[in-house]
Amino acid sequence: MADSKAKTSLESIREWVVEHKLRAVGCLWLSGITGSIAYNWSQPAMKTSVKLIHARLHAQALTLAALAGAAAVEYYDQKSDSKADRYAKFLPMDAYSHKD
Repeated sequence: MADSKAKTSLESIREWVVEHKLRAVGCLWLSGITGSIAYNWSQPAMKTSVKLIHARLHAQALTLAALAGAAAVEYYDQKSDSKADRYAKFLPMDAYSHKD
């Protein structure tokens, strides 16, 4: 029972990420820059400007990795045609028929 509950929770998280790719990347960037600033602030030998630059660079690398992951998910969705099924309900195909 615990496995099925965890699986549905994991599946719902995956579906949310697929639906909200850019929000997921933005949240990852925000958490990355926050964590990097927190880590760099514990380094007493660096100047504040260097700490902020390092935090931005770490968050930028994390964001690029997240965007690459989102692109891979998008590619997988297009290959599996699940996206076509998802958008089919929004497009009334009868309205675009070429009947004379």
